[in-house]
Amino acid sequence: MRRTKINLISFFVAASMSSVAPAALFADDIPVYPLNEVFFGNLHVHTSYSFDGYTNGSVTDPVDAYAWARGEAIPGGGGGGDMQIKVPLDWYAVSDHAEYLGVFKKMEDPNSPFSKLPIAEQVTSDDAAVAFAAYSNVLNEMSEGKSDPDLSDPVTATTIWKEVVQTADDAYQPGVFTTFPAFEWTSNPGQRNLHRVVLFQTSQGVPDIPFSALDSDKPEDLWAWMDGLREAGATLLAVPHNGNASNGIMFAEDGNDSFVNPIDATYSETRNRNEPLYEITQIKGSSDTHPQLSPNDEFANFEIWNYTLSADAKPGTEMVGSYARDAFLRGLAMEAEGRGNPFKYGLIGDSDTHNSASTIEEDNYTGKFAFENTPEDRHFGPEGFPEPNKKQAREFGSAGVAGVWAKSNTREAIYEALLNRETFGTSGPRIRLRVFGGSDFDDRLMDQPNWVEIGYDIGVPMGGDLSVTEGAVPKLAIAALKEPHGANLDRIQVIKGFVDADGALTEVIYNVALSDGREVDAEGNATDVGNTVDTTTATYTNSIGAIQLSALWTDPEFDPNQHAFYYVRVLEIPTPRWSTYDAVRLGLEIRDDVPAFIRERAWSSPIWYTPES
Repeated sequence: MRRTKINLISFFVAASMSSVAPAALFADDIPVYPLNEVFFGNLHVHTSYSFDGYTNGSVTDPVDAYAWARGEAIPGGGGGGDMQIKVPLDWYAVSDHAEYLGVFKKMEDPNSPFSKLPIAEQVTSDDAAVAFAAYSNVLNEMSEGKSDPDLSDPVTATTIWKEVVQTADDAYQPGVFTTFPAFEWTSNPGQRNLHRVVLFQTSQGVPDIPFSALDSDKPEDLWAWMDGLREAGATLLAVPHNGNASNGIMFAEDGNDSFVNPIDATYSETRNRNEPLYEITQIKGSSDTHPQLSPNDEFANFEIWNYTLSADAKPGTEMVGSYARDAFLRGLAMEAEGRGNPFKYGLIGDSDTHNSASTIEEDNYTGKFAFENTPEDRHFGPEGFPEPNKKQAREFGSAGVAGVWAKSNTREAIYEALLNRETFGTSGPRIRLRVFGGSDFDDRLMDQPNWVEIGYDIGVPMGGDLSVTEGAVPKLAIAALKEPHGANLDRIQVIKGFVDADGALTEVIYNVALSDGREVDAEGNATDVGNTVDTTTATYTNSIGAIQLSALWTDPEFDPNQHAFYYVRVLEIPTPRWSTYDAVRLGLEIRDDVPAFIRERAWSSPIWYTPES
């Protein structure tokens, strides 16, 4: 571990972000940043146009969602007040479910034929438990592959989808606020989550109607549909999420595809082409790893949400195949076997709000659904709901956020960065994280004011493939800066995965930068940073931790014959969890069935090393 000797805050801004003085301008005076700037946003956002958003109380639409992301107040519904983010986001995408798109919303219109359906009385009920039961029934039928023909109206879906696309176009302000047309494909076979958000760069080539899980619940069919659109001129990608709710099938352990054919190089290439990113964290928990999979990782037990998508809150039983780090490792093994690496994902954080507002701020949490839009409903659970479902909602975390390093705040630039995987995810705070990998970095790289330029010139950014000069070893150049009004940083860690000479899948966690003058011991371990959280007032102090941390780390155990990946995890000092803020607002004891405080964090996209054949 080594620390820079310069003022990294001013250095980070001037050399790394170029946010004070962009070097050039697009047409219409859109700032362009030659060394890229970080832009924060979410692409996994639902409104009342989603069947489960509406039945769980949402009163907002895509126009409201974009207004919220820009910093405006919007109605929260569910008996609560307005929702408003403290600091606006840079980009946003509404991605309502393709299945029954907009149909439930139409049921509140007495002139609509959907209001005459038997289910309409339940769906539009003022009793939240009754509406929730209707949603649960629909979800269970979808999980069983059943489609209700009364709800599957292509005319309504086409009309609503055109509105969704037009709303995204109308809200787009190049250089200021970027939006994308998007939807969610909601495959849920056997109540196991295989969902993907499908994102279009622009409205050019967007189809008349989205592809839904009612068309097929197999990812391979979604990819074929996407490839067809691509051939016709569309530009699009998919982002899977919530492997932690897939009960082992998001990254199938058996090494087979959905048709029970062995995964081969063609399958891997197809998956990589269509879905370059994976959502590492969101309201329904973290999908990085699980304590059972990473028993030597002291920070693995973070916002674990272990459920399938069953109405009765059934827990998952299969950890293998459900988490990203495990998938990264098994992808290396497949690649070493000549089958390609189907799990070569970049990482983002995201939301999955079903109430338009991504609720990424821990002290400004308004829940996933509208029925959680009061502290009372979040603390006790909404009246009439089964206790297992109340417990599920208490275990929701605040939303994550995606950081994207792009040349400008435009559709073209942000989409390119997403496609190239120069992205990172956080559990909510806008930590600024930058990582480059290379084997020819000078030991004094981090002392150079132009280290970012050097990183691009002779290395690769996060999400890239690393080449290693013969006889050299990989190095990672890492810099992290805290959120301006957030908590200090505790440490930077490098997580390495590799396949050893015996074929064993191995992960190692290195503490590479520590705050407060701490040093690692002979085994590489570090003392705890401490904890300033006062749970009686839901406060903390930045008397511990660091504003910024950096490191130039060299792999001490590199074997050029081993497939490997490296990604960075940055931890904050402990801060109060949203549930603690709620308890203090209500003047109640904090709950003992959820954590009182958490360690917010950021994860970089991996950098991959493949031996020369």
